[in-house]
Amino acid sequence: MPKQVINTEKAPSPIGPYSQAVRANGFVFLSGQVAFVPETGELEQSSLEAETHQVMKNIAAVLAEAKISFEHVVKTTIFLSDMSLFAQVNAVYGTYFTGDFPARETVAVKGLPRGVNVEISMTAVEKL
Repeated sequence: MPKQVINTEKAPSPIGPYSQAVRANGFVFLSGQVAFVPETGELEQSSLEAETHQVMKNIAAVLAEAKISFEHVVKTTIFLSDMSLFAQVNAVYGTYFTGDFPARETVAVKGLPRGVNVEISMTAVEKL
């Protein structure tokens, strides 16, 4: 099966040479999302919780375009600007899943695009 690029106007446009997601061999690989608000192009950084919710909303839009949901997610990577943000981000992140949580790692990095605090990428399966 050839790869299929997935893009939606309901999530921020890529700011570089990449796609929002790519479908291949029964998997959907989502690029990292940050808290850009698609309608305005502005970053949502009024609070860490609001920033994290915007990231998850952007991911939800890409998943919907791929005709899947958070239930299909099998692997997540969370990048944080500082590990001290873990508890707050984790609390918001957890509200987007029910039941069986995906595998995950969370890492603190030296810097993220546009000075954001949170970036999240995911891998999902097409069929459960």
